Amino acid sequence: MNKTDARYRVVLEQRKGMRSINLQELWEYRDLLMFLVWRSIRVRYAQSLLGVGWAIVQPLFSMVVFTIVFGRLAKVDSDGVPYAVFSFTALVPWTYFANALTESAGSLVSNANMIRKVYFPRLVLPLSAVVAKLVDFSIAMVMLFGIMLWYKVVPTWGVLYLPFLVVLMMLTAAGIGTWLTALAIQYRDVHYSLNFVVQLLMYAAPVVYPVSLVPEEYRLLYGCNPMVGVIEGFRSALLGTVPMPWDLLGLGGGLSLFLCVTGALYFRSKEKIFADVA
Repeated sequence: MNKTDARYRVVLEQRKGMRSINLQELWEYRDLLMFLVWRSIRVRYAQSLLGVGWAIVQPLFSMVVFTIVFGRLAKVDSDGVPYAVFSFTALVPWTYFANALTESAGSLVSNANMIRKVYFPRLVLPLSAVVAKLVDFSIAMVMLFGIMLWYKVVPTWGVLYLPFLVVLMMLTAAGIGTWLTALAIQYRDVHYSLNFVVQLLMYAAPVVYPVSLVPEEYRLLYGCNPMVGVIEGFRSALLGTVPMPWDLLGLGGGLSLFLCVTGALYFRSKEKIFADVA
């Protein structure tokens, strides 16, 4: 090989340690992301009798049960608004978070054949689950406004903060989802136990009770669950029951961002084994 040919040699080496997050590569594969989002939506509703009604049934039935058990029987405080509205306002973001987490955790296993055959940034798979669940969330939000209208509850000007709260909600789901996705493909127990864990976590968030029941000295510790600030923020923005919880949102936002970055880095560090263990 002469000196001229040596300039065109390409050496492929395996990277060691943490691999950086290639945002440019993710952007270049945005069409694949949108295709996977559309496929997820179509598969969910194509052969379903209720169709988009499933996006309403889950939080609606939960609201009915919670209203009877916690609102009527246990007499849990609802910050001065009807308990049905109080609980449904929390169930909308929580249902999105729970479903996005479950779907993203199983995204690599369910797309194992795709992973083995072609290259693409694997982060696209859990992210597509997080984005696809926004359809269910939007439908549930319409239902929420209908319930508020029925009970004559008028949204406050804080509704302008909803886009920020939605972004924080998605950031939380994406951060925890990337961690669980990378763990679930190697340790299948993670995926099997996730539904049970998510049910338990719901009671560690203010879904059926207000944050005011938590002692003040434990408020910030309680706020380490990023969904606490999101749920309380939704109630503040839509119902005006409490001031916007900026302390909880700041703490939750910082933790969500930390989970997103570390989750993506851990995901990238394990990416090289996905095709072998999927």
